[in-house]
Amino acid sequence: MPVRPWRRAALVPCWIEAMEDKYGNLRLKLLASMLSFSLVPLFIVGLSLYHQFDRAYTTKVQENLRALVEDRRHALDLFFEERISQLYTVAHTHSFDALCSPTTLEHVFDLMQRRSKYYVDIGVIDQKGDHVAYAGPYALKGVNYRDAEWFQSVLLHGIYVSDVFLGVRQYPHFIIAVLRREGDRYWILRATINTDLFESMVKAAQAGEYGDAFLVNEKNLLQTSSRFVGRPMEVPPIPAQPRFNGSRVMSLDIGQRTMLVGAVWLRNVPWMLVVMEDPQEEFLPVLQTRSLALILLAAGVAVVVLGAVFVVNLMIGQLQEADRQKALLDADLMQTSKMAALGRLAAGIAHEINNPLAVIQEKAGWIQDLLEEEDVQKSENFKEFEAAVTKIQQHVDRARTVTHRLLGFARRMEPVQHPVNMNKLVEETLTFLENEARHRNIEITKELQDNLPDVLSDGAQIQQVLLNVVNNAIDAVEKDGRVHIKTSYDKDLHHVLVEISDTGPGIPSDVLDKIFDPFFTTKKLGSGTGLGLSICHSIMTKLGGRIEARNGPQGGAVFVLAIPLQHQASVG
Repeated sequence: MPVRPWRRAALVPCWIEAMEDKYGNLRLKLLASMLSFSLVPLFIVGLSLYHQFDRAYTTKVQENLRALVEDRRHALDLFFEERISQLYTVAHTHSFDALCSPTTLEHVFDLMQRRSKYYVDIGVIDQKGDHVAYAGPYALKGVNYRDAEWFQSVLLHGIYVSDVFLGVRQYPHFIIAVLRREGDRYWILRATINTDLFESMVKAAQAGEYGDAFLVNEKNLLQTSSRFVGRPMEVPPIPAQPRFNGSRVMSLDIGQRTMLVGAVWLRNVPWMLVVMEDPQEEFLPVLQTRSLALILLAAGVAVVVLGAVFVVNLMIGQLQEADRQKALLDADLMQTSKMAALGRLAAGIAHEINNPLAVIQEKAGWIQDLLEEEDVQKSENFKEFEAAVTKIQQHVDRARTVTHRLLGFARRMEPVQHPVNMNKLVEETLTFLENEARHRNIEITKELQDNLPDVLSDGAQIQQVLLNVVNNAIDAVEKDGRVHIKTSYDKDLHHVLVEISDTGPGIPSDVLDKIFDPFFTTKKLGSGTGLGLSICHSIMTKLGGRIEARNGPQGGAVFVLAIPLQHQASVG
């Protein structure tokens, strides 16, 4: 199995994790800055454009309403001027006696009706106020109007257009009257206007579902019916307006709805034309534009936010990767410094040990020479003397080998390279530990892959690593457990893998990244020096391999050695 992650990742300092909060704060600051510089101009431009469009369209709607009321006022003024002109022409082209003839008045009324259908009736009233001649559907002949307000007004002004009133017929109507003087006599030609047809002229100005158009007089009484605010002679729910020149456009609350109101006074009649429009209908394009603008703005904001998040995450990711690489380099530098210090310490210890070893070796050789030269062979203890000297020389050689290794570790001696069969090396290594394992009732199991390729490496140093790791596994289990050793070949990495697992308590996760540091140990005080795994790591590095530590899924520690098939070791 491939060894991932590589051991160097375990050396990343813990402060990298502590930096996550700082990265989060930096991310928020960068996002806030980018969004501020991106969204603020976007909102300013968008709101400015919308404000300009809204103001321009509002002005256009108001001007259209103003033009509508001006046009409708012109039509109504023209209507009154034509009606007054017709009556004036009839009154001044016919004498009082002629018009008092029923045939003549009927004929004149028929001609007027042929030209326009606005008249209801027509009548002649003498200076006493008596209705002396009448043509129309009502029986009004003989009615006296001397006390009527309109009668006095027409005598005073010569031409009169009344407000809407009920009159004798008890139906809302208004009249147009002109005064004719014949010598000492004067009389009035009076006509009643069809309010239904007249209202149709006014209603032509209304548009939309809530549009309305009507006339009010100076007393703020309706002169025509309204769709929503009342009937003729009722007071509409709009404030009274004094006479003003030109037209006005205003916004008024009518009921629960805000309406756009255009108003203008007629020229010939003291009536005000009122046209109301629903702003929601008139400003529908503005509302649609606002909805579209909001959608586009939201889309723009989403794109900007997503882009900012992407860029900031990319920047933070690159910054984190740079910090991670720096931390790795710092960890490597620290590890190198530790190993250099350990090497100097090992060299000092080795030199100090080599001196007494040399003396011991010299004295042992001298004793051996004495045993050969003197007649000691006859002594009963000769064989014990000889065996003791041999043991001394053997252990001196063994101690010298250890110091040689320490010196090699200190000066990074180039390993010896020769073919090594890992399965055979594992078997040989376990022979040194089987008695210890059996004594503790620890089962050592093996799972060795067949046809495992040989590696070109230093078998002695690999064996030293195996001894250390397996011995640590036995110490971790203590007793009544199991140590399992498995060999395999990784074809992708071209490495032979040796996995040593145990049923011990495992490695605490908070120290997992420190176990290869020099002088670090999890054993009890006085039970370990903390140099074993550090030396193992140094040996594996020199051999071009790797060593990894982790906890197994079922508990216990797992160490994996990865040895390349062939490695050209660098000379230290």
